Amino acid sequence: MKIIVPMAGRGSRLRPHTLTVPKPLVPVAGQPIVHRLVKDIAEVVGEQIEEIAFILGDPAFFGDEVVNSLTKLANDLGAKASIYRQDQPLGTGHAIMCAKESLSGPAVIAYADTLIQATFDLDPAADSVIWVKQVERPEAFGVVKLNEKKEIVELVEKPEEFVSDLAVIGIYYFKEVGELKAELQNVLDNNIINGGEYQINDGIKGMMAKGKVFKTGEVDQWMDCGNKKVTVETNQQVLKNEQTKGNSTIASSVSQKNSIIIEPCFIGENVELKNAIVGPFASIGAGTKIIKSVVSNSIVQHDTEIRNAVIKDSMIGSNVAYNGLARDLSLGDYTLVDE
Repeated sequence: MKIIVPMAGRGSRLRPHTLTVPKPLVPVAGQPIVHRLVKDIAEVVGEQIEEIAFILGDPAFFGDEVVNSLTKLANDLGAKASIYRQDQPLGTGHAIMCAKESLSGPAVIAYADTLIQATFDLDPAADSVIWVKQVERPEAFGVVKLNEKKEIVELVEKPEEFVSDLAVIGIYYFKEVGELKAELQNVLDNNIINGGEYQINDGIKGMMAKGKVFKTGEVDQWMDCGNKKVTVETNQQVLKNEQTKGNSTIASSVSQKNSIIIEPCFIGENVELKNAIVGPFASIGAGTKIIKSVVSNSIVQHDTEIRNAVIKDSMIGSNVAYNGLARDLSLGDYTLVDE
């Protein structure tokens, strides 16, 4: 089994946090989004992962540090890491074809801006599985249309009239991903463009036209990391999940003085808490200091110092110094605020 991870986008909706760090490497509950995604897939897929192919963007932004991090992630799972580059933002289908040398055999394709909790029960009668989640506002999503056999017969982007309430979440399984490769090559060769880009959906439609059977897989949780608000919500859900699993998320090296931790929280190595209340649902990166402050339902990255503040529903980057008042904040790396 292979995992293909397109992650070349710059994550503009999550700025300023993605000005210095690619969105898939923004930590949620102490781990980068893409690390959690790949580990979750490897855990539930039920097969040995032989290769993980990452499709990255501009080397000036997705540099050696990113490559080394992803290579270690794959190797720790017993898999080979393959690194590809998408030099132009030409769509999902184009991104996947940038990894065409890895497109053979069974594979999961997963976009690195979402986290899931799911079971991967693969229907042996299906040539492909598209994971979906029931949503309240299907007109805001791409959805699947099913026939009487519960097979997917159409993909509809943001339908104006009701088609179904099963939204595509961006995770796909292909029994033979080489079949998708052939159809996407046809998309590129014939310049089939939708929304100004080459889309994975057009490759999938080509497979359907040749009689390939597509089924749905449903997830228990679909956690988005597209913008600050939903990333904070995802952090909260991940911390709940870790607590349910009984996993320890507070480092033994945390220093506490006259402070209270209200779990669930993630608190990294060498964090200092002085006259502070942290939690619930706070993720605090390594080396950060929280002094005379209250931090809840927030993500604070590494080597940051927060003083004299009441912070809730916030994202604060690394190497930030904040001395202030009560706020709902979104501060990028290397920010200084002294109120």
